[in-house]
Amino acid sequence: MSARLAPRPLPSVLLLGGVPIAAWFIIRPFIDPFPPLPTLYTSFGFSLVALLATLYTIPAVGPAFIRANLKGVDLLKRDKTPIPESQGLVGASIYILLLILFIPFAFSDAISGAAAAKTVEGLSVIEFPHYQLSVYLSSLLSLLIATVLGFLDDVFDIRWRHKIPIPIIASIPLLMVYYAERGNTHVVVPMPLRFMFGTLVNLGPLYYIYMSLLSTFATNSFNILAGINGSEVSQALIIALSVILNDLLYLPWPLDFRIPLYLLGSSADVEVGGVWSAGMSYGSRQLVERHLFSLYFMLPLVAVCAGFMYHNWYPARAFPGDTLCYVTGMAFAVVGIQAHFSKTLLLFFIPQIFNFVLSCPQLFGLVPCPRHRVPRIDHETNLLHPSKALFLTPPTKLSSAVLRTLAALGLTELTVHPNTGTILEANNLTILNWFLLRLGPMNEKRLVQVLMCSQVAGSVLAFVVRYGLAGLVYDGNRR
Repeated sequence: MSARLAPRPLPSVLLLGGVPIAAWFIIRPFIDPFPPLPTLYTSFGFSLVALLATLYTIPAVGPAFIRANLKGVDLLKRDKTPIPESQGLVGASIYILLLILFIPFAFSDAISGAAAAKTVEGLSVIEFPHYQLSVYLSSLLSLLIATVLGFLDDVFDIRWRHKIPIPIIASIPLLMVYYAERGNTHVVVPMPLRFMFGTLVNLGPLYYIYMSLLSTFATNSFNILAGINGSEVSQALIIALSVILNDLLYLPWPLDFRIPLYLLGSSADVEVGGVWSAGMSYGSRQLVERHLFSLYFMLPLVAVCAGFMYHNWYPARAFPGDTLCYVTGMAFAVVGIQAHFSKTLLLFFIPQIFNFVLSCPQLFGLVPCPRHRVPRIDHETNLLHPSKALFLTPPTKLSSAVLRTLAALGLTELTVHPNTGTILEANNLTILNWFLLRLGPMNEKRLVQVLMCSQVAGSVLAFVVRYGLAGLVYDGNRR
């Protein structure tokens, strides 16, 4: 490879210092005095292992991927030196492997016999948490299916119309366990609508359709917001950090603080912590277990994404491929469904929802949709400009109406025939091209930084909506 694409250096002190620290966190729960939430220590230790493994494995296996013809070129660079593609397979493998190794630690109390025992006809029987184990294993199975199907997509370049059902297939184990355990399908109706529907509405099968569509959206939303170095993995990293922050609010902490939600229009503040049975779970063991489950999946995901981002940052030394998008999206679907906060999870996808809605005219055939909708590079200035979708034939009345509406809203820019007014071309409908339209040309590194800022802003807005504005339409403590 050229000097520009040489692997980024990794200091030896990182490995020498990181391994002992990770090992200490893994074994800390077995050292007296035993810490509260001991398994969380082990999960954090495994996450450090995931970070180190990703950092050092990606450059090590890159040449093997190139020899296997799993390579690509950067469309926005002059240098067309092959770059290892489908490296998301490496991150996904590390992620799933460590989740498997974590199983004995997650259920160590039950395995060691420390769980509560009951007497049945004179015999002492340990109550093993079979339900929690089935939830964990079904989640792993969904992640494995997503990895396999994502890698098949990388190898065979599956068409969009065939990609849609892939996440639905991967979500089947999740939905089956949810159904087998008689998962709740009721939703709370907002107060303004209760005069029509009552307080609760049982969606029944529609709820399962909603959950399968959630997995489809979470998986494909990263795939359609891609094309520049660091875009896919940075989105996943920020969303995972947002989910972790949300989970931490529900854990029992010895610290006491208040969130002044009255500033956002809520009628009361939220008190977090104070005693070990507190947190926003307010003593609910079930809520604590749900958010611990989420943390067990999100902590190593953050580690893998952070390690991968080091090599995928501009200028990229490795490409994630579709595999990383599938696995990260399915991981979010797993925690959203199994930990029962799917609506909160969707709030963290505000930029992805905006990008999807903006992309709909192209995704559904109203506007020509090229194979790549990445911005256009001006090699003389190294600045990116909005790329264009060309109309080889005059657009239909519906297409023209949609595009003119989007142009009036400042979401796209049209080129029209000077005499007939017929639309000749329009900006490709992605959030990246919209950023360039509104903020002007910028280099690739700057554009991904803008994307990351929008993702952070979306997460901040999500917390405001979830813990502030939601109190205006829901009564009680909507956890």
